[in-house]
Amino acid sequence: MLDKVVIANRGEIALRILRACHALGIKTVAVHSTVDRNLKHVAMADESVCIGPAASKDSYLNMPAIIAAAEVTDAQAIHPGYGFLSENADFAERVEKSGFIFIGPRADTIRMMGDKVEAIRAMKAAGVPCVPGSGGPLGDDAKENVRIAREIGYPVIIKAAGGGGGRGMRVVHTEAALNAAIQTTQTEAKAAFGNEQVYMEKFLENPRHVEIQVLADGQGNAIHLGERDCSMQRRHQKVVEEAPAPGITPEQRAEIGKVCTEACVRIGYRGAGTFEFLYENGRFYFIEMNTRIQVEHPVTELITGIDLVKEQLMIAAGQKLSIKQSDIVLSGHAIECRINAEDPDSFLPSPGLIKHFHAAGGPGVRVDSHIYEGYRVPANYDSMIGKLIVHGPDRATAIARMKVALSEMVVDGIKTNIPLQQRIMADVGFQTGGQNIHYLEKRLAERKEKTLSIL
Repeated sequence: MLDKVVIANRGEIALRILRACHALGIKTVAVHSTVDRNLKHVAMADESVCIGPAASKDSYLNMPAIIAAAEVTDAQAIHPGYGFLSENADFAERVEKSGFIFIGPRADTIRMMGDKVEAIRAMKAAGVPCVPGSGGPLGDDAKENVRIAREIGYPVIIKAAGGGGGRGMRVVHTEAALNAAIQTTQTEAKAAFGNEQVYMEKFLENPRHVEIQVLADGQGNAIHLGERDCSMQRRHQKVVEEAPAPGITPEQRAEIGKVCTEACVRIGYRGAGTFEFLYENGRFYFIEMNTRIQVEHPVTELITGIDLVKEQLMIAAGQKLSIKQSDIVLSGHAIECRINAEDPDSFLPSPGLIKHFHAAGGPGVRVDSHIYEGYRVPANYDSMIGKLIVHGPDRATAIARMKVALSEMVVDGIKTNIPLQQRIMADVGFQTGGQNIHYLEKRLAERKEKTLSIL
């Protein structure tokens, strides 16, 4: 097992990693910015190192500072969490070349999956179903691009090869708008990602977002832990996640899960990962692979009983998977609500002092959060301040428990999106299940229009 791990992140995921490390007897090093010296995991870590000022580029994205922290504390490995440098192939490479273990996939795997064109090629070769598309980057031949679009069928979507998180995408409904859209997306991709390559796919108009969680040891063994539905989204950002996904049959789960694990073995994948799919009319279409732990990993943990972060640590230590596919049994239903420090109507960030905090409790309730009374939420980072997760024997019970948990959770001094989450849990469409990725935004637009008409 590993001796000492640097936690190269902040907030709730840093605390989550710390707890997993301590449960395995691993010492921890918390790195933090100047504004984050009062984070809960910093106080709980065995050692802490300040790596720079508040700005992410000077601290949590500062590769030399993080590696130096590992050197001065004589750590053995670095866990990147999610966000920041977690899917940065150059960072993974520099960590390994500096003599430390990167708790995640190998740099070449991250690099391949970070380039959406290369990722799709690799997945097609591995037999993973993909969205009909160009099969490679688009060139400057306008007539050829028109031919490809006609073959795919409108509407199409132009995507940046180096994009992600909902950025670098443009939907095209007509042939007349195609080439201008390609050129604009290329320009934006070059500016945002340093890579002007774009590709084309069929635009699925009413898909769900369903993803498969995998674990692989890089030694020829891989398993899947079922699927999650992450279709409740706003501006391509997940708001609510649940597992298992409503309406997915055991046969579908077994089939797509087998395809994903076989792909992991084929590419030599190591660690925890997530295959993200659009799901429409009973078919899965690969869109990308996240080569890290996901924000929504707790819902999978609750229905499988598997500690995903613990498994990451054991795989990084060189151990083979101790779990077989036959060991994975899904039990009940889990739902996660992301709790953000933001106005629930305007969605503007709401940093500030938390004057009073009361975490929800009761049967099947889990709170993953780093906040506490007296903690000041900084304005420098993502607005998520925690995750409220519930588990029940079935989906209806999980929704009922989430309603109670949301009503119990108190965060005074700042605004949060708890009222929004309460509206989602009470929504008839959500309660029915199986809504597409556009559903929440449509409901929000309807609410806004109704509010304006009253005014």
